[in-house]
Amino acid sequence: MLLSQYRRRLYRRISLRYLIVALVLFVIINLVEAFSIHSALQQASLEQPIAFGHQKIFIVGIHWNSENILRDHWIPAVVALAKAIGPKNVFVSIYESGSYDNTKAVLRILDQALEENGIPRKVVLDETTHADEISMTPSASGWIEVPNGTTQLRRIPYLAKLRNIAMQPLYDLQDANVAFDKILFLNDVVFTVMLASCPAYNQVLLTPDQTPDVQKLLSTRGGDYAAACALDFSKPPAFYDTFALRDIEGHEAVTTEWPYFRSRESREALKYGKPTPVTSCWNGIVAMNAKPFYQTPQLTFRGVPDSLAKFHVEGSECCLIHTDNPFSREQGVWVNPNVRVGYNEHAYKVVNPEGSKGWISTFSIARSLWINRLLRWLTSPLFKERVMRRRVEQWMEKRPNSHETGPSCLINEMQILTWFGWAHV
Repeated sequence: MLLSQYRRRLYRRISLRYLIVALVLFVIINLVEAFSIHSALQQASLEQPIAFGHQKIFIVGIHWNSENILRDHWIPAVVALAKAIGPKNVFVSIYESGSYDNTKAVLRILDQALEENGIPRKVVLDETTHADEISMTPSASGWIEVPNGTTQLRRIPYLAKLRNIAMQPLYDLQDANVAFDKILFLNDVVFTVMLASCPAYNQVLLTPDQTPDVQKLLSTRGGDYAAACALDFSKPPAFYDTFALRDIEGHEAVTTEWPYFRSRESREALKYGKPTPVTSCWNGIVAMNAKPFYQTPQLTFRGVPDSLAKFHVEGSECCLIHTDNPFSREQGVWVNPNVRVGYNEHAYKVVNPEGSKGWISTFSIARSLWINRLLRWLTSPLFKERVMRRRVEQWMEKRPNSHETGPSCLINEMQILTWFGWAHV
């Protein structure tokens, strides 16, 4: 009896020791991994971008009610960027429509500043408001009947139309034998440019150990890409543009916090600050190879067909542009995790802290890795993706000659334009 009790106590002690040893090893392994990743991220952030050189860059922006960030950050940065690229190698195309704040007024300031610096540009300030758009007689495309029986203007085809209008100077210049190497799409975000280009702006946002965002983005993979995107933030640590970002396997992000992705290939590259392969992205700033925009058929922005949208299916025009792009398969679509932009100054500073300690702490790395693992183990995208596949199949059964190139972009939503923005139905 005593011997049996002794054996049980001994077994519990040995088991407890093994458990303690296992826990210690577990902590050590995770800390080593976190320190290794932290060091790699620091090293990756120090890589120097390639100079603009003689490549010709077409800059595009569309705006609606973005007065404050335009005035305080975006306009000074765009002027500095255009000057850094050089008047002979840049064109700035801006399209604004229907803002009810002072966006038009600040864009006139941009137009004047670009003119004073000899920068070629086209700044269109359209008086047509959302209220005007939705009150028009429905046309053959871009409208949809919603559950209450009314016909409403679809948001995504409307945005695609605006982006295509903003791209028109590219084709007008082609007729004059002017062609561009890269197209740079700029959302209304805070971003940095050359240190010496715009002192008043950079005193707020650039420190000596930082490199300019746009140069870093354009330098992704030495400039060899169909598209390269930044990471965008409005309320860090969550990234913003979940609508367009898909990992290399076509899945939505498993979490909005680092390291984001479900796909191992995408996740492992991002973890170590390397160019990250994805199916699609937008995320604040996008650089694209200009060649597919000159080809026939021409690469343009679009939404999913109205007939497919009736199945309660939607897809971002900023996602579909990549799935339509033949260069995406040849050169790839990439996220550069070392380029992080913000929709406000606070967000920018949080994800681009001063000093060389890195933008994610070692503790946050260890914590986020496990959150990502648990979510990958405990959740699956298969049900949501199967629902979308089934709706596309139903659509194709009714329209046998129809085809959708961007199944990874599709989500279970219906979006319409409203006078104050947009809404789900």
